[in-house]
Amino acid sequence: MFTDFYYTLRKRRVPVSITEWMTLMEALSQGFASSSLNVFYYLARSILVKSEAYFDQYDLAFQEYFQGIETPPELRDEILEWLKNPINRIQLTEEEIAELERMNFDELMETFEQRMREQKERHDGGNRWIGTGGTSPFGNSGINPAGIRVGGQSMNRSAIQVAKERKFRNYRNDVVLDVRHFQIALKRLRRLSRIGPEDELDIDVTIDRTCKNAGEIELIWRRQRKNAVKLLLLMDVGGSMSPYAKLCSRLFSAAHSASHFKDFQHFYFHNCIYDNLYRDIERKEPTSTTRLLHTLESGYKVIIVGDACMAREELAMKYGAIYYYERNDLPGIAWLQRISDHFTHIVWLNPEDLSEWNHPTINMIGKIFPMFELTLEGLDAAISKLICKV
Repeated sequence: MFTDFYYTLRKRRVPVSITEWMTLMEALSQGFASSSLNVFYYLARSILVKSEAYFDQYDLAFQEYFQGIETPPELRDEILEWLKNPINRIQLTEEEIAELERMNFDELMETFEQRMREQKERHDGGNRWIGTGGTSPFGNSGINPAGIRVGGQSMNRSAIQVAKERKFRNYRNDVVLDVRHFQIALKRLRRLSRIGPEDELDIDVTIDRTCKNAGEIELIWRRQRKNAVKLLLLMDVGGSMSPYAKLCSRLFSAAHSASHFKDFQHFYFHNCIYDNLYRDIERKEPTSTTRLLHTLESGYKVIIVGDACMAREELAMKYGAIYYYERNDLPGIAWLQRISDHFTHIVWLNPEDLSEWNHPTINMIGKIFPMFELTLEGLDAAISKLICKV
């Protein structure tokens, strides 16, 4: 039952497991949905959705599967004004309510659009126009179990569709990242190691040794714990990365201001890494990529930021990037492979939406580096990858 709904949720990237789905099926078999679509909405969400961060994706999947994601026509301002301060609310018998349930959704939407074109004044307590307090399927504060609430507040929670509600869009994991988000994520890279001279008193061991010596004090010294993590940030700039300049600037600001790295190095490139990387964003201060690989030890944590999208020859052919004034004696793919072979912990952050990743060069680069979306969720996964043991 509802198997396609499961796949719709997965398509919308709601992480639903088979165990959770079977739990929902068991709940349905025991009648917990009460044969109500509204009850099913909340029941399924409570069982299938692990975090409010996925509520918006759930809402989109629910609309797509059960009614489609089409929204009503744009409401005229005067109609919204008419719908304020409802009057003439009425009470219906059970037989009258049952009679109103017969209109299906497609008929409802077609009729709604027609009423939008024809209505010229406010209506209250009626059964046809967009109004308040009546039995019309369009409006608010009335009664119609097969209606669309327009304006106002729901009185009976019986509407098929609440126009443009999506209350939880701001809870999503893929909201725009700010500097604070990057700072918190990068802080997870910290790895404290005891390095340097033994100039810190180890109180616990000192007490233990003193006790074993029958009270004769024996001071035990140890090296201080310091963060040994070194970070290398490589960022694509210009061209197709221009729309993401602010986002990348936030990442750079967070990394540059962090005080918990033993060393932080950053360089820029355009489209792909070739013979040179650049100290400045205008790419006027080149640094030999070969020299960089010989200078930096393999233990650096490396984050590469770029959309990985370019002409195939720029990545795969010798001199394919001559247009960008790069010597490009080796194909870009060869330089990326060298970087991958040298460093033990490296990730690629892609600001493009995952749905746009079906591109030849993105696929080629994705086979060399673990690639993650530049979102809250993607950044968290990338940091987890960087801190895991090889």
